[in-house]
Amino acid sequence: MAWNEPGGGGNNNSHDPWSGGGRRDDDKKPDRPSRNGGGPPDLDEALKDIQNKLGGLFGKRGGKGGNGGNGSSPDDNGHKRNAFALPALIVVVLAGVWFASGFYLVDQSERGVVLRFGKYTETVGPGLHWNAPFVDEVREVNVTKVRSLSQTASMLTQDENIVKVKMSVQYVVSNPRDYILNVRAPELSLENATDSALRYVAGQTVMNDILTSGRELLASNVTTRLQSYLNAYGVGLQLKAVNVESTSAPDQVQDAFDDVIRAREDRERAINDARGYANSVLPQARGQAYRIEREADIYSKNAVSRAQGEANRFLSLNSAYVQAPDITRDRLYLDTMSDIFSHTGKALVDLTQGNALILPLDGLESGTGSASSSQASSSKGVNLDELRDISRKVVEPVRQQYSTTREGR
Repeated sequence: MAWNEPGGGGNNNSHDPWSGGGRRDDDKKPDRPSRNGGGPPDLDEALKDIQNKLGGLFGKRGGKGGNGGNGSSPDDNGHKRNAFALPALIVVVLAGVWFASGFYLVDQSERGVVLRFGKYTETVGPGLHWNAPFVDEVREVNVTKVRSLSQTASMLTQDENIVKVKMSVQYVVSNPRDYILNVRAPELSLENATDSALRYVAGQTVMNDILTSGRELLASNVTTRLQSYLNAYGVGLQLKAVNVESTSAPDQVQDAFDDVIRAREDRERAINDARGYANSVLPQARGQAYRIEREADIYSKNAVSRAQGEANRFLSLNSAYVQAPDITRDRLYLDTMSDIFSHTGKALVDLTQGNALILPLDGLESGTGSASSSQASSSKGVNLDELRDISRKVVEPVRQQYSTTREGR
């Protein structure tokens, strides 16, 4: 017969193989009749047993009032349970959860600002850290991300014109503590400081420079002034770049300014063309001037040398004339006549023979005959009477002058 079959004097547990052969005599707990006629226990009884066991952990017996006067209650076997065991266990579990929740990880690009009851404690770097939950607050700030801010505003320039400037600012967080604690809204402070610095610098610059070639200088001046503002505010931000994206006149007068800019560009182009032409002409003119200067210098040196030679020659002739005047005069006369005859045409007249020869001196030197002489005379068309007249007019005065000179000597 099976251990849970009906029978056996109504005691089904006497054949329970796990009960040690039957109930003990000291177990006074009455048997529970089975609701299903000796079948397996139903779900309601199992839930009720679990409820009684949980009640026993809190110091109560299932279905009966416990003895709560001394903080403990007897269980089914008569042992006393501690009423503070479960609260202590709960406290330990909660403490473990609280301690475990205090670990946090800071990324490589971030820094952690630790606040203890709202007061700054420290700034932690990348890695695993622990802080007491509900006591310390950790605010993580990215210090490597490059943030950007765009600003567009119309402002008054130094020459009392209105200009529209669009600018972008790139920045990073340099001091996480100042970024978190010093200013409530760092980005708003940066925007206001950018507007202030841009208006100040634009107010010190004329409009033409802002619209044309002064953008780089404008960006540089705004960067310097804006960084000084941020340092004074203690925002904890560091500028990376300030770029002037566009500058323009007000929309109402934009067309007129475009015409002015085009005219200015045409002027610059004309100036550049003139400079190019000047650069091509001036070197040539300088070369010609240098050549003329060198030629004049050479001519001056030659003239001076020639004059010095003439002076030295004259001094030499003077000294020779002092020593031998007659010989020197004759020599000068002969040299002069040789020089004259070497550059003029010559005619030889022989009155005794009645022949007239008109020949160049080089013809006589070449030894040409009488035939050539007669041809030359006939080609000239000169007769004997004319030659005599020429002889009388030319030779006689020379002969007389020569005779007078000799008599004077």
